[in-house]
Amino acid sequence: MAHMASTTSRALTVGFDLDMTLIDSRPGIRACYQALSERTGTYIDADLAVTRLGPPLAEELINWFPADEVATVADVYREIYPTIAIAETPALPGAREAIAAVREAGGRAIVVTAKYEPNAKLHLAHLGIEPDAVIGDLWAEQKAEALREHDAGVYVGDHVGDVRGARVAGALSVAVATGPCPEEELRAAGADVVLTDLTEFPGWLSDYRPARA
Repeated sequence: MAHMASTTSRALTVGFDLDMTLIDSRPGIRACYQALSERTGTYIDADLAVTRLGPPLAEELINWFPADEVATVADVYREIYPTIAIAETPALPGAREAIAAVREAGGRAIVVTAKYEPNAKLHLAHLGIEPDAVIGDLWAEQKAEALREHDAGVYVGDHVGDVRGARVAGALSVAVATGPCPEEELRAAGADVVLTDLTEFPGWLSDYRPARA
């Protein structure tokens, strides 16, 4: 019976997306696409590319490179990324406080992102943000694998793909309107909660936890 009690009162785990949820990755990614364009001699509209962040890198590169070159070019991008993109990338307002709020509530905070995992970890280390786990290379519905594995009850993201991942995992979908998807689109995709940005998250979480218990 003791075991039963421990599982019903288990700590809440909250998952967070990375790009445009916790970090404003646009300046770093823009610089990276510009460098990739110079290195490959292929035109890339970096300003356009950063308006549609969220999906995996290959889904953007296919717009600029032949399909059979995408994997090779993606490797070059990931290789130059640490020296170009990390220092350029700030945390979004409320990011540190959101993760702190989960901890203060006795919960675990994890990051589940489509970004290449080593680079995701470099971003967080650079910004001094230390989640309990970082799982990369998962997009949209694939994110549900990590959310289920870590028993996440809530997933916070900025893209309709994040909403889909949360729903597949059976987690509450909390969306922030800081990325490419406006509030109406996030609601239409099935987000349970839509916040303007993460500065609203600690207040939301303090209201959410008593209701859950």
